[in-house]
Amino acid sequence: MRPSAQPVFDAHLHIIDPRFPLIPNDGYLPDPFTVGQYRERVGGLGIVGGAVVSGSFQGFDQTYLRDALLQLGPTYVGVTQVPATITDQEIIDLDAAGVRAVRFNVRRGGSASPAELDRLAHRVHDIAGWHSELYIDARTLPDLTPTLMALPAVSIDHLGLHRDGVAHLLKLVEHGTKVKATGFGRIDLDPADVMKAILDTDPTALMVGTDLPSTRARRPFADQDFTIIAETIGPEHLHDILWGNAATFYRLPAAQEN
Repeated sequence: MRPSAQPVFDAHLHIIDPRFPLIPNDGYLPDPFTVGQYRERVGGLGIVGGAVVSGSFQGFDQTYLRDALLQLGPTYVGVTQVPATITDQEIIDLDAAGVRAVRFNVRRGGSASPAELDRLAHRVHDIAGWHSELYIDARTLPDLTPTLMALPAVSIDHLGLHRDGVAHLLKLVEHGTKVKATGFGRIDLDPADVMKAILDTDPTALMVGTDLPSTRARRPFADQDFTIIAETIGPEHLHDILWGNAATFYRLPAAQEN
């Protein structure tokens, strides 16, 4: 179900292509979810761009991501996991391939460690303008809040996951952190309530996405999730939250918006 006639930037999706390396995470390996399967699943939803996010089961592999971005085209960007030992030239090369952010998977692992976050986040931003993305339970944010507030650009996945962390999340939003309204099948909170609180704090902070194929979630993404988002946002902010906020954050050229 389309939320509107507005274009949508899917700020959080995964491509799982068995042609490329996959690493079991706590014994878990996901089923394939190729570019073709993604396109088929989101047909009719108005999605015309997005961010392909590396999962814990992909580790530091970049081959799948380069291939996916080539297939999806210039309105799609990459969010990757890199080791702290990555060279400057490797960062530059990944940026040229369409990568725009580094991910720290605090909840699942598979990325650089939280101890390496400060140095690596500043480094990739200085070299290529990348921001940092965290998959983290917001209840644990206080331990990282001073570090995150000092970073040039940050986003948090899946509304911070838990209702008991919302106050910590909103404190970061007050200081410029972006938040993805994604993964409704894996969160322990009322998404409408949290989205409203984020809108009241900073309407430029909110982005939306499918979280497809919703690996390890209690339920996968449903088209109705976009309806919940549209009804919560209302018409005033709809274009910015479905497209504009993310297009700006991921540095998508304005000419590619439609």
